[in-house]
Amino acid sequence: MKKYLLGIALMACVLPACSQVTMGSAGAKTEATGSAGGANASNANASLERCGSPFGTLAVNEDHAANWYSYLGRYGIQSTIPVLRLLAQQSNCFVVVERGAGMDSMMRERDLAQSGELRKQSNFGKGQMVAADYTVTPTLIFQDNNMGGVGGAVGGLFGSVGAAVGGAMQSKGAQSMLTLVDNRSGVQVAAAEGSGSAMDVGGVFGMLGGGAGGALSAYQKTPEGKVIVAAMTDAFNNLVRATKSYRPQDAAGPQGHGTGGKLKVY
Repeated sequence: MKKYLLGIALMACVLPACSQVTMGSAGAKTEATGSAGGANASNANASLERCGSPFGTLAVNEDHAANWYSYLGRYGIQSTIPVLRLLAQQSNCFVVVERGAGMDSMMRERDLAQSGELRKQSNFGKGQMVAADYTVTPTLIFQDNNMGGVGGAVGGLFGSVGAAVGGAMQSKGAQSMLTLVDNRSGVQVAAAEGSGSAMDVGGVFGMLGGGAGGALSAYQKTPEGKVIVAAMTDAFNNLVRATKSYRPQDAAGPQGHGTGGKLKVY
């Protein structure tokens, strides 16, 4: 019984006040925090790369047919687009333009204007939309690893109950890839990788009984979601660093890119 209570005490140390609901809780935040309004950012991640002025306008493309996209819902993430858009605007490295679901609403307003339903002063005439200079496309790679080292340490400290707790502890990892493409030429101008990891003790909740495990089931999905956002933030930082040091590739020949290349075919 004493060892069982020690295991419960360990859980209390790892997850303090996990049943409380707090608005704006720091513990619930991911690596993408705060807000952005124009060139101003509030409460942004202190490690986020920043630029003195934007490189250009940016659209975010998400491949919904990719295998990785089908896994997002399991981890409480419906889309990577809002995260990337927040990071891009907070960094002041890009001006974000709408090319996602909000585009339907934009076009609906233009349809209303053309039908004559809007007021004359609405000013929805042609030639006002801003072109996207670049498109960024994310790819996610998921990885789950047993956290054997920590699990073994817990088992050594707290005996059989500790061994059970340690066996359920895992480290969650994710890797993200971002590619930046110039929309006018179709040339990839930059690519970057990012990664993130976190400890997951969600599997231990089953030891506490059905009631406790069910009450804390939402927390079990939290580490994966936070890891995904951490990986994307890391990849975005690396993408910005690559873009800051960008130097165009010089294709062979007087005509430049796409005119045959330098590799001869006999």
